[in-house]
Amino acid sequence: MVSGGTYGTEDIVHGAGYGRAILILLITPLLWSLPTAFMIGELSSALPFEGGYYAWVRRAMGKFWGFQEAWLSLIASIFDMAIYPTLFVAYLTRMFPWFQEGNRGWWVALAVVVACALLNIAGVKVVSLTSLWLFFALSAPFIAIVLLAPFRLGALANAVTRPTTSTVDILGGLLICMWNYMGWDNASTIATEVERPQRTYPRAMLAAVTIVAVSYVLPFAAMWITGLKATAWETGSWADIAALVGGPLLRIGVVLGGMISAFGMFNALVMSYSRLPLAMAQDGMLPAIFGKLQKKSRAPWVAILALAIGWAMCLGLGFARLVTLDILLYGASLLLEFVALAVLRFREPDLHRPFRVPGGKLGAIAIGIPPVMLLAFSVIRSEHESILGMSSFTFGMILIAAGVVAYAVNHALKPAGWPVADSKKVQPAA
Repeated sequence: MVSGGTYGTEDIVHGAGYGRAILILLITPLLWSLPTAFMIGELSSALPFEGGYYAWVRRAMGKFWGFQEAWLSLIASIFDMAIYPTLFVAYLTRMFPWFQEGNRGWWVALAVVVACALLNIAGVKVVSLTSLWLFFALSAPFIAIVLLAPFRLGALANAVTRPTTSTVDILGGLLICMWNYMGWDNASTIATEVERPQRTYPRAMLAAVTIVAVSYVLPFAAMWITGLKATAWETGSWADIAALVGGPLLRIGVVLGGMISAFGMFNALVMSYSRLPLAMAQDGMLPAIFGKLQKKSRAPWVAILALAIGWAMCLGLGFARLVTLDILLYGASLLLEFVALAVLRFREPDLHRPFRVPGGKLGAIAIGIPPVMLLAFSVIRSEHESILGMSSFTFGMILIAAGVVAYAVNHALKPAGWPVADSKKVQPAA
C-alpha cells in the first residue's frame, strides 16, 4: 500500500473538484511515482546497502552530501510520520466526536506513537500492510461504495453533510496527491529479486501504479455521479460519505479501515526510518549511541526513541501543513537521489546494475525532470502555509540550512568521525 492508501485522499476533491481531482490522480503517478521507482530500482539493485538512499548519495558525492541526504530524510520523516497518527485521530473522531474536545485527540495520537515505538523496540511482529488479504480488507469499504453509488445517482446533490474546516486549494490537493503516491521505494527493492529485471521490473511497476490509481479514482468517480458537492470533502470525511451511501455499517467499516491503515503504516515505517541514524552511527557520522541495539530484538532502540520524540512534537500541526512540509523536505532529499543516479552513471559506468533506468546516461538525467517540476508546486504552496509566525517555505529552508550547520558542528567535534557503532544484524521491520 502506498502512503495512506485511499484513506487520506479526501482533500484532493475539496481542493480541485471531482474532474480535476481525477485528472491529477491519473497524471501524478506517471510524472512522480514511476520515475522515482525506476531511480530507486537501479540504485537499490546496484548498491543494496544498509541506510539505502544515504549510502547511495554518500558513494556518489561524498560524506557531506551523504550527511545532507540523511538529514533531509530524517527531518522529512518527522513530518511524514506525524501524518499517520493525525489520520488515525481524524477517522476515530468521525465515530467518536468526544475525542475532538480539548487535547484528547492529541493524546490519542501520542499513544499511537508510543505504542508503535515500543512494539518495534520489543520486536513484536505486526501483520504487514503488504499482505494481500489485508489490502483487500482495507479496500472492501471502497469497493462497496463503488458498487452502491450507482443506486444513489444524483440523490446526494442536496445532502446535508458535516460542515468542513478544510482550507485546501488545488495546489494543496496536488501535494496531498503526491503524498498519497509516495512509498514506491519499498517496492523498488525487489529489482534484484525478479527474473530479467530490465524487462519485468518496469512492467511490474506500471501494473502496480495502475492498480493504485484505479483504487483512488473509482471511489471518487462513483461519488461524483451521486451529485455530492466537492465542498463536503475533508480529511476523514470518507466515513460520513460512506454512511450516506451504505448506512452505519459501511461507516464503521471505513472508520476501522482508516484507523488500521494509519496505525499499520506508522508501525511499519518506524524501523525503516530508524535505519538512517543507525547506518550513520555505523559509518562514524553520528555518535555510537544511535547504533545501540536492544539485546533481545536487535532493534536500534536509541534511534527509535529519538525519532519518536520528533514525531510527537509535530502532532498538532494538522494534516495539510504536515503534507506541505513533508513534500518540501522529502523533495530536497529526492533531488539528491536523482543527482546521485546520474553521477554514478558517469563515475562508475561499470558498476553492476541488475536493473538500469532505460535510455543510457541521458535517460538517467531526464528521468529526474518530471518529479523536480512537480516539486516546484510544493515551493509555491509552502509560501501560503505558516508555522511559528513564518511561511512554511522559510521554515523549511531553515531546516535545510540547519543540516549544513549540523555537519559543520559534527565535523568540528569529531574531524576523524565518531567511534563506529556495532554493525551486527538489525531486527527486520515489525
